[in-house]
Amino acid sequence: MSEIRVGTRELKNRLSEYLRRVKAGQTILVTERGKTIGQIVPVKPTVEERLRGMVEAGLVEWNDRKPEPYQPAAVNRGTRQLSDLVAEGRE
Repeated sequence: MSEIRVGTRELKNRLSEYLRRVKAGQTILVTERGKTIGQIVPVKPTVEERLRGMVEAGLVEWNDRKPEPYQPAAVNRGTRQLSDLVAEGRE
């Protein structure tokens, strides 16, 4: 969505309204004397929440188990070590 700029005094006086905007997806840039000093951003959904949304949309099937982290496998199919190739490239 969009972002808005708000001064610290205005933010303090109308905090509930600005928090509703953050819940709706807006980013709030907090300023002090015209200079940005911070930001309030919406929390990103977890992987599980995103998967549930995809299940509800009919895009995927999921068994409610926590997804396993992807572990790429590096396979050396040559006879030389990677460190040898790096050292050779530096010469």
